[in-house]
Amino acid sequence: MPKTQLGKWSVGLILGFFIFFAFFFILVELGERGGATIFSNLKLLIPYSLAVFSAIASFLTGIISVPKKKEKSVLVFLSIILGFLILLWVLAELLFPH
Repeated sequence: MPKTQLGKWSVGLILGFFIFFAFFFILVELGERGGATIFSNLKLLIPYSLAVFSAIASFLTGIISVPKKKEKSVLVFLSIILGFLILLWVLAELLFPH
C-alpha cells in the first residue's frame, strides 16, 4: 500500500479511471450511442472524459511521488504504467485519428 499522500492519490485516481470507464460501458450497454463527433452524446462524453483525465492525473501524481516522496509501493508503479499507457493511447488518437 502507498505510504505518501501523493501515492494514495495516484492509486485512488486509477481506481476512479476504472469506475468511470465501467460507467461508460454500462451506458453503452443500456443503449446510448455516439454520433459523428465526440460531443454528439454528452452522456457518454462525461464519464469517458473523467476516466481519461483521472488516468492521466494518476500517472502524473505517481511520477511526482516516486522521486520526490520516495514512494515504493507496487500499486503506485502499476498506476504509473496504466496511466502512461492511457496517455499514449489518447495521444495516438489525437495525432492519428481514424
